[in-house]
Amino acid sequence: MNFPGHTVEKIGGTSMSRLNELRDTLLIGDRKGEDLYHRIFVVSAFGGITNLLLEHKKTGEPGVYASFANAADDQGGWQMALNRVAEAMREANADILDHSGDRNQADEFVRDRIEGARSCLFDLQRLCSYGHFRLSKHMMVFRELLSGLGEAHSAFVATLLLNRAGVNARYVDLTGWRDDREFTLKDRLLSAMEGIDLASELPIVTGYAQCTEGLMAEFDRGYSEVTFSRLAALTGADEAIIHKEFHLSSADPGLVGTDAVRKLGHTNYDVADQLANLGMEAIHPKAAKTLRQNQIPLRVTNAFEPHDPGTLIDDTRAEATGAEIVTGLPVVVLELFEQDMVGVKGYDAKILEVLTRHNAFIVSKTSNANTITHFLATTLKRARRIESELSEAYPSAQVTARSAAIASAIGRDLKGQRVLMRGLQALDRAGIEVQAAQKPTRAVDVQFLLSRDDLDRAITALHAELIEGEERGKLAA
Repeated sequence: MNFPGHTVEKIGGTSMSRLNELRDTLLIGDRKGEDLYHRIFVVSAFGGITNLLLEHKKTGEPGVYASFANAADDQGGWQMALNRVAEAMREANADILDHSGDRNQADEFVRDRIEGARSCLFDLQRLCSYGHFRLSKHMMVFRELLSGLGEAHSAFVATLLLNRAGVNARYVDLTGWRDDREFTLKDRLLSAMEGIDLASELPIVTGYAQCTEGLMAEFDRGYSEVTFSRLAALTGADEAIIHKEFHLSSADPGLVGTDAVRKLGHTNYDVADQLANLGMEAIHPKAAKTLRQNQIPLRVTNAFEPHDPGTLIDDTRAEATGAEIVTGLPVVVLELFEQDMVGVKGYDAKILEVLTRHNAFIVSKTSNANTITHFLATTLKRARRIESELSEAYPSAQVTARSAAIASAIGRDLKGQRVLMRGLQALDRAGIEVQAAQKPTRAVDVQFLLSRDDLDRAITALHAELIEGEERGKLAA
C-alpha cells in the first residue's frame, strides 16, 4: 500500500477539544479543493475523556476501568462512572456540532457504544462469578475496549463536523468494535485504508487500534502515537506531523518566560529520544523508532498556528554546536554500595532484574569501583520496596533511596561547548548545590543532579546561560 505525496498527522486530546478552532485553521482554514486532501489525521479522544474511561492520569482518580477493577462486584460505582462518560461525550457533541441532525447522530453513536460497553461489563461479571474464570485475565482486554470508545467518539464527531463543512471526510474506525476478525496492527491498518482515495477523501482515523499485539499492554496511553507512526510507515508518508497546542521550545515558557524561550525549528531524533527519557515527549520513543527506520521526518507544530512550519525532526546533523533545550524531572536516587563489589560481576544484572520487575523507569545511571547508582522516574514508595529487596539480596551492602531531581541541557551536538563547565558555573551563581553531574560521550546531553526544590530555578539558570546567553553572544559577534 502506498499513497504518494501525502502526510499522516496526529492531533492530541487537548487540541481535539478545540475542534471548531481546528476546523477553521488546521483542518480547513484557507484550503480549497484538492488542497484539503492528501492528508490522513489520527485523532486522540477529546480532552478528559480517557481519564473518565480509565483513571485520571495525574491524580489517579478512578474512571470506569479503575472503578470496575477495584470493586467489580459493586455495580453502582462503575455504572455511575460510565454514565459520567456518556454525559461528557454528549456535552462535547453539543459544544462542537451546530447542526441538530449531526448532534442526534453523535448522541446515538454515544448511546450505542456506551450501552454496548455496559453489556460487556455485565457479561464479564457473570462470567467471572464462576470459579473457572478469573477477572484479572480479562482486564487488559477490557481496558483496551474502553480506551477505544474515546477515540471512536472524537473521530466520529470530527467526521460529522467536516462533512457538514463540505469536506469529504471518512470515518476510519480501528477499534475493532463488533468485529470478530483477529488482525495484527499491520493488517488492521491495511484493511482500514483499503479503497480510500487520498486525492478526494480525508480519513479521520481512531488513535486506538485493536490488534493481536495488544497496544496497551506495552504502550498504555502512548498507543495513539504508535498507530500514527505505523500508518505513516505503511502508507509511505512524505512527512509525519504531530499537532500540539504549543511549539516545541527551548524550555517550559511557564518557567523561563514566553519572551525567553525559543522555538527549536529543527532538531533530530537523538534529541527527541533524550526528551522522552526525561518525560518531555515530542513523540513516544517506539513511534520515533518506526519513523526513523523508515526515513520519515517528523514535524511538531502548534495546531492553532497552521502557517508556522513548527519544528522538523529528522536525522540531519547539527550545522552548529550548542544546547537546544533545557528540561528536567524529579527522580529517586537508588544507590547500592558494596565494599566487596570490586572485580565481581553480577551486581548490575541483579539490580536491573529487580528494577524491571518493579517497573521502575531508569533515567540515568553511574557506577564506580564499589557503587552503582540508578536515577529512577518512579515513586519513593516503590523505590523503598526496591531498596528492601536489594538489601535482602545483598545483606552486607548499603542500599539507599532518596528524592532528587535531574536538570538537563540537550542538543544535537554539544562537543566543544564546555556545556558541563558553563552549566556548573551558572548553577553556582544561582546558589544551587549540584550533587553530581555528567556528560555522556555521545555529547547530546548534560545532566545535573540536584535537590527537587531547586529544579525550576536550575532550569531557568541553565536556560539563561546556555540558550539565551549563547544567542546574546552570537548577536554581539
